[in-house]
Amino acid sequence: MAKKSDYLSRAKKQYVRRLLITLLVSNVILISLWYVLSTTLHEHWLSNLKAEYALILLGAAIIISLIGAFILANNLITPLRAIWELIIRMTPSSNVAAPNIDSLRVGRELVANLYTQILQLNNSLSAKLKSESTATLSRDFIANNLPLPLFILDSQETIVFANKQAAEYIGLGQTEMNGKNFYMIMDMSFPSDNTFESWLKQVKASSATANTSWERVRLNVLDNHPTLMFDLAAFYNRDNPEHYETILVLFDHTKQYSQDDQAVSFVALSVHELRTPLTLLRGYIEALEDEMDTSNPEMQDFMQKMSATAQQLTSFVNNILNVARIDNDQLYLKLHEENWGDILVSAVNDINLRAKVRGITIEVNIAPDLPTVGVDRLSIYEVINNLLDNAIKYSADSKLIKVNAHLSQEGLVETSIQDFGLGINPSIMQNLFTKFYRDHRNRSQIGGTGLGLYLSKAIISAHGGNIWVSSELGKGSIFSFTVVPYAQLADEIKNSDNKEVIRGTHGWIKNHSLYRR
Repeated sequence: MAKKSDYLSRAKKQYVRRLLITLLVSNVILISLWYVLSTTLHEHWLSNLKAEYALILLGAAIIISLIGAFILANNLITPLRAIWELIIRMTPSSNVAAPNIDSLRVGRELVANLYTQILQLNNSLSAKLKSESTATLSRDFIANNLPLPLFILDSQETIVFANKQAAEYIGLGQTEMNGKNFYMIMDMSFPSDNTFESWLKQVKASSATANTSWERVRLNVLDNHPTLMFDLAAFYNRDNPEHYETILVLFDHTKQYSQDDQAVSFVALSVHELRTPLTLLRGYIEALEDEMDTSNPEMQDFMQKMSATAQQLTSFVNNILNVARIDNDQLYLKLHEENWGDILVSAVNDINLRAKVRGITIEVNIAPDLPTVGVDRLSIYEVINNLLDNAIKYSADSKLIKVNAHLSQEGLVETSIQDFGLGINPSIMQNLFTKFYRDHRNRSQIGGTGLGLYLSKAIISAHGGNIWVSSELGKGSIFSFTVVPYAQLADEIKNSDNKEVIRGTHGWIKNHSLYRR
C-alpha cells in the first residue's frame, strides 16, 4: 500500500499541472486576442481606438481570470467536498448520499486513502465505545443483581461502587456510600487481630494481587451494639486499569452466629449454677481418695477416672464462663510477679491425672534462671490447661507430650507444648483460634467446644504475648506462646495506684483506629 505522503504528492502534482494548464490557456487566449486585433485593424484606425483596444484586452483578461479561478476553485473543492460528505455520512442521522470517488479527476487516491483511514478509525472507536459500554453495563448488571452485598474500593479505601444489596444490608443509600471512606461506613469488629485493615496494609506492601476471607465479622451500629454478623471475602489487585483495587463481598450469617452467641450466654448462665455442686463433687472425690484402700487397684483406677473427669468438667465450665465474659468485655486480668517454673509445674501436675488415665507421660523441661513474669495466675493457668488438654486429646497412639520453657531472642519467656499425634491439616491452621471452630475431620471422634484456643489467644494477647502453632499431619503439633517478664512491666506498674497491672481481654478487635477505644 502506498504511503499517505505519496497520495499527497500525487494530488499536489495534479493541482500544479491543472494550474499550469489554466494559466497557459488564459495567456494564449490573451496573446491571440492581441494578435488578432493588432493585425486586422488599420494603423490609422488603431491609433484612434487605443483606449477601446486597451479596454477590450482588460475585459478579456478579467473574464479569463474569472473562468480560470472558477475552474481552479472547483478542482480544489471537489476532493474536499467528497471528504466532507464521507464524514457526514458516518453520523447516525445523516441522509447525505455517498460521493462517487471514482469520478474525481484530482486527488482521487488521496481521498480514497483518507476515507479508508477515517472508516477504520470510526470502526475502531465504535468498537471501543461499544466494548466499554458493554463492560460497564455488564459490571453494573452483574454487581446489582448479585444476591450478596458488594463493595469496590480504590487505593485510598474510598468506596467507588456499592451495589443495591450492600445499601439494603447496612441501611444506607448507594449515593450516600459512594465517594465515602470505607471505614467511615463499615464499623467492623473481628474475632482476632487479623483484621481487614491489617491484611490490606500487608498486601499493599508486598503483593500485586491477593485474596482472603474472614469468619464471624461483626458490623456495629453507632451505639456500639452489634447488629449484623457475616463472613467477609476480599480480593486485592494493585494494577487494576480502572483503579478498582479491592473488592469485598459479604455473606450474612447473622441468624446462625447470633444463635451461637446466645447459646454461649445461655450455657454460661446454666453452667454458672454448676460451679457450686462441682466444687463439692471434687471435694468429695479428694476425700474419698484420701480414705480409699490403696490395696484395691480397681477402686484406685475408678477414683482416678472420676477425678480426671471432674477436672475436665471444671475446665469446661471455666472456659464457657470466661468466653462469655470476653464477649461482653467483662474479663479483666490482674498481672502480678510470678515464678514461671512454679506455675508451669503446678499446671502440669494438676493435669497429669488425665494424662495417666490415657497412659501419656508429660515431660517438662524448664530453662534455668528464667526471669519472673507478669501474669494473672488463674487465667494463665487456664491457658496451659487448655493446651495440655488438647495435646492429650489429639495424641492418638502417642504416649509422650513435651513441655519446654526458655527465654526467646526477643527477651520474652516462651513456652511450647508438643504432642506427637494426629497433627493439623494446613488448610485449617488460620481458623484454629476462631471461636467454635473445630476440624470437621475428627470432631465426631474427639470431644470439645471449640472455645479453648479462642480463649487462650484472648488471654495471651491481654498479657502482651503471642500464641502460634506449627504442625505436620501424622507427626503432631507444637503450640507455643510468650509472656512478658515482670521487669518489662515496670513503667506500667509505676503508673498504677495499687502497684498491679489490670488488663481487659477483648474478644472483638476493631478494624480501624477510628473506632478503637
